[in-house]
Amino acid sequence: MSRPRQLRGKETGLIEILLSAATRERLRHEIAGVLAQRPHRLITPDEARGAAIDIAFISRDVTGGSSKTQLERSLLDFYVPLRAASRLTWVHTHSAGADRPIFPELLQRGVRVTTSSGANAPIVAQTAVGAVLALARRFPRLAAAQRDRAWRQLLTDAPPPLAGQTAVVVGFGPIGQRIAKLLEAFELNVRIVRRSASTANSFSFDDVDLALHDADWLILACPLTPQTDRLIDARRLGLLADGAHVINVARGEVLVQADLIDALAQCKLAGAYLDVFEQEPLVAASPLWDLPNVIVSPHSAGHSSGNAAVVDRM
Repeated sequence: MSRPRQLRGKETGLIEILLSAATRERLRHEIAGVLAQRPHRLITPDEARGAAIDIAFISRDVTGGSSKTQLERSLLDFYVPLRAASRLTWVHTHSAGADRPIFPELLQRGVRVTTSSGANAPIVAQTAVGAVLALARRFPRLAAAQRDRAWRQLLTDAPPPLAGQTAVVVGFGPIGQRIAKLLEAFELNVRIVRRSASTANSFSFDDVDLALHDADWLILACPLTPQTDRLIDARRLGLLADGAHVINVARGEVLVQADLIDALAQCKLAGAYLDVFEQEPLVAASPLWDLPNVIVSPHSAGHSSGNAAVVDRM
């Protein structure tokens, strides 16, 4: 844990830090070490009335199972003192992205917002590549046969080998880099879509159509930005090879969900692993639940018991 830059010039005065009760107990000694002899107070939302908060840490236990539109009580209670803190200078969140509505609101106030980008990158990458393997080896079909107690071997419609297939990884941050490295270990040809093309196998977002052409796998691992919002629609799905697969561990809004459903239902796509959705939780009426070639995951690709310790160190 390093000392925040914005506090280095603040040589006097009490520093007040808003965090959950559990995080306070877990990090009190580390914070004391970082701030050395500086006077500071660690306060929880229950204790925040009238406090002049300088810093806030939104930890996983605060967010809980909240989505962007459905907020749990722990997060709502945290937002109250956060919005009332006129002296607030810095908010750090456990999440890799800053696309919740609260963050643009804070940025407009001049508050610095930082994320834990990269903290769960190994876990998300493992999940994404695990999904590639599961779909490539037709695990959903085998699982359905098991539920039916049916001995259905993959003989008449055997899956092709992964080696030599083409995968497009959209986003080349900590997650995308790890995904690409793992896919290359399985001898896939990997194309990267990133802000600027720098190698023979990389493409800028302006050239995403070229990257998608005849690709067998599309793995979305990019942040949600104005550039990536609804990036993948029916036309771009149509650029993929027939029988391609889609993996989304980015944000639901990166992919036009209705267009994806159509492509899956029409068997233009062979399957998909979806961890994120345009609306979360995914509504019970969504056809995605019933499509046999889809694996639905409740925004859990990055969950791991070791994540909190990694975020704490950041």
